Amino acid sequence: MTPFGEAVRRLRRERGVSQKQMAAALGVTPAYLSALENGHRGRPSFDFLQRVAGYFNIIWDEADDLFRIASQSHPRIVVDTTGLPAAYTAFANRLAAEIRSLSPEAMAELTETIDRHVFLREKAR
Repeated sequence: MTPFGEAVRRLRRERGVSQKQMAAALGVTPAYLSALENGHRGRPSFDFLQRVAGYFNIIWDEADDLFRIASQSHPRIVVDTTGLPAAYTAFANRLAAEIRSLSPEAMAELTETIDRHVFLREKAR
């Protein structure tokens, strides 16, 4: 499942809407919506995101969050380490090889570490 799929499923369930009902309202098949929710489809288009936000009557702040989540929801990513030191390429490959075996705690720790470094970098600007 992707973060976007999780968010859409949560919104749908909170509002008591089935996949079939939502799919019909958005002009997509229930299979497509199911694939999005389960992480079997890539990042949705901007048009689709706008239709989802309109369907759920989401205010702009929440829509921005949904769009941000969608941008982080491609289940098959490519990490381009061209021009970076060898250690960066090794790290990206190691993460790709080990990601399925990481515990939720390890994922949270890695995420916190990255967030902390990004925050410090932005603060230094």
